[in-house]
Amino acid sequence: MIYIFFNFWFNTSIISYYFLLFLIRDYFFCIMFKNYNFEMATLRQLISKKKKFSTKKNFPQKKGICLKVYTVKPKKPNSAERKIAKVKLTTGKIIIGYIPGEGHSLQQHSVVLVEGGRVKDLPGVNFKFIKGIYDFKH
Repeated sequence: MIYIFFNFWFNTSIISYYFLLFLIRDYFFCIMFKNYNFEMATLRQLISKKKKFSTKKNFPQKKGICLKVYTVKPKKPNSAERKIAKVKLTTGKIIIGYIPGEGHSLQQHSVVLVEGGRVKDLPGVNFKFIKGIYDFKH
């Protein structure tokens, strides 16, 4: 078996020779460090790696335009109709934000100011709107 491997190895081109050297080196490296999790990312994984988006780190507030205003039900022990809106920020990101307080005048194309702050019983809602600014009146 080793003879077949070396026979194949010496009959290949220089490029595949170096490729085999890298494979052997990586194999022995994994054997020496058994606790080391050796998984290389593929090219497609490196290209399509998604970046996390957070308003808290990049800016304290951001202006946005409402695309859709609707209500959802919260997670299990709570029961209500929470008012939320899908908003397109000036950066181009589309986020879902919570409309605080009782009663609002928001509708499609309303301009709002968005700040960070998640709503605990609504999964995926990580932003809130600030009242009294732009079209979001008290």
